Amino acid sequence: MRRPTRKRGKRFPLVALFIALTTAVFGAGPVPAAGTASWWDPTARPVPDSQINVTGAPLTGTDAQGKVRGFVDAHNHLMSNEGFGGRMICGQTFSDAGIADALKDCPEHYPDGSGALFEHLTGGDNGKHDPVGWPTFKDWPANDSLSHQQNYYAWVERAWRGGQRVLVNDLVTNGLICSLLPRDRGCDEMDAIRLEARKSYEMQDFVDRMYGGPGKGWFRIVLDAAQARTVVQQGKLAVILGVETSEPFGCKQILDIAQCSQTDIDRGLDELYGLGVRSMFLCHKFDNALCGVRFDSGTTGVAVNIGQFLSTGTFWATEPCAGPQQDNPIGLTAPPAMAAKLPPGVGVPSYASNARCNTRGLSRLGEHALKGMMQRGMMLELDHMSVKAAGRALDMLEAEEYPGVISSHSWMDLDWTERVYRLGGFVAEYMHSAQGFVGESAQKAELRKKYGVGLGYGTDMNGVGGWPGPVGPDAPNAVQYPFRSFDGGSLLDRQVTGRRTWDINTDGAAHNGLVPDWIEQIRLTPGGPGVVDELSRGAESYLTTWKATEQHEVGVNLAAGRPASASSTQWWNPFVNYAAWRAFDGNPGTRWASEWSDNQWLQVDLGRVHPVGRVTLDWESAYARAYRIEVSEDGATWRTAWSTTAGDGGYDTAQFASQQARYVRVQGVTRGTQWGYSLHEVTVSRS
Repeated sequence: MRRPTRKRGKRFPLVALFIALTTAVFGAGPVPAAGTASWWDPTARPVPDSQINVTGAPLTGTDAQGKVRGFVDAHNHLMSNEGFGGRMICGQTFSDAGIADALKDCPEHYPDGSGALFEHLTGGDNGKHDPVGWPTFKDWPANDSLSHQQNYYAWVERAWRGGQRVLVNDLVTNGLICSLLPRDRGCDEMDAIRLEARKSYEMQDFVDRMYGGPGKGWFRIVLDAAQARTVVQQGKLAVILGVETSEPFGCKQILDIAQCSQTDIDRGLDELYGLGVRSMFLCHKFDNALCGVRFDSGTTGVAVNIGQFLSTGTFWATEPCAGPQQDNPIGLTAPPAMAAKLPPGVGVPSYASNARCNTRGLSRLGEHALKGMMQRGMMLELDHMSVKAAGRALDMLEAEEYPGVISSHSWMDLDWTERVYRLGGFVAEYMHSAQGFVGESAQKAELRKKYGVGLGYGTDMNGVGGWPGPVGPDAPNAVQYPFRSFDGGSLLDRQVTGRRTWDINTDGAAHNGLVPDWIEQIRLTPGGPGVVDELSRGAESYLTTWKATEQHEVGVNLAAGRPASASSTQWWNPFVNYAAWRAFDGNPGTRWASEWSDNQWLQVDLGRVHPVGRVTLDWESAYARAYRIEVSEDGATWRTAWSTTAGDGGYDTAQFASQQARYVRVQGVTRGTQWGYSLHEVTVSRS
């Protein structure tokens, strides 16, 4: 979920907390279809229902190189109406009772929208709106109405018919927002994730029934890359489940104390994997026990910071950035009216303009969660991680050469892009205006060419992020209806639901069914045809990343539990053991520490001669500025395999040409701090 791109309408102090915070987080029975003769047309559809307004066969199979074609929506929220207490997103993705039941407003919005506190502040109604959905849809869905259903199944179907072949359905919620809004269920985040997963499978069954039974519909939830590829080759939509929530596994923190354990994380990852989840965010909007977040800016940033305090008991803390990457500026605007929710005497802190980075990175629990994801072949979403957390995560992924890393909706510092591509990961842009999307894509076009990857988009539908507005019927890139899909095989006209006809030129991207129209608008934008071509290769690139993730084998640590020695051991604390073997015990909570002088070493005996090609070091704050990796077959004659004079601590990976060695030594040359050298863990592997 992102933040809205524009707001308008009267501001209500009572609901400023609800809106600013949520803005940032993230009929009759079926009858036979007349004249059905094509596999993509259902044998039965609810009546009445939405039109699709697409004719022609969906793209199937592969291209001349054996690659699938089609678009990937790498960030969508099909079921967020079931999260946040069930009343933040009004309307359902589907209903067995028909469209009149599915596309109706929340009860507090009737009769004239006056009670729609959330909608007032998200911009689409100027204080009131017509709550009637089906069949008139006078005021919603709309590109700037952030609390109404945008993913009705028939609109998702139109996006599929227009060329989309992969969709990542991120299960999403936020416990604090739930507690502040009207709701009809509890606020436990994991309960909401379970419900949204179940509803996703129910939607698959719903679509299947229209096509004659299990497995026959176009909406296919997939559990592995091979299954996804088969679905895409058939011309259907491969749906991947992800998770984007602030307290996964209950891992929030209160006053800097983690509310979860490694056992909770292991159990939670097993449960999510069993539900079919294959990608996830470790943190979202609020710092949690796993990682620090990338800030929101301006008034929204102030609001989310207040929400962070209400949820965790702490505000964001900042520091100067260690590298070129930066988190978003929090903003120095006056606090919104929601500041009244703070306890007496508590005010929103101010921040130095030169301190743009969150002090919180990836915690030890977060590292445990990331390792657990790698063990299960799951993909990590970098978006929403602070640069400190993202940098540490990338260090760990690079140490394992793990390709499963995704940036799905423009919420990552773009300076990380090449590291993502080098690993084999995937990047998608947020659904900006056509011109904005083309402009952002141009920034990294050379990198995509270098690594031979396609491009994705993240619509963030139902994610209260704001979507492209109307360009007007006379704009240079105005869509001329009807138009052809990117492959030329389908003809798309204006989308009609009930008595409402949508036009991307005058309505903007009001719902998911207008994604093909938005892509056509991109094609008509200067530089757009090349971008659409890259988008058409997005599904292939995403599936390539996923397959490589599944096939990855975590390297064997040859040094685990082996005998170790050191030039010295810090001895002054009688209650903590800093012995050499602590760096090889598999526990990142322990460490070896040397005396406080430069030339110190740590070595391990692998037991016999092995081919060795990589050493990974997890430094404590006392790190080496200059050091080298030495290897030996007999423990007496040493040779340098790798060295650096620019060590910066954190997570280092020394990779070198494979050499035969029984003994491996880390030889410190120059300290990076006033202390000695200290390593939490050292791993040694073949390559």
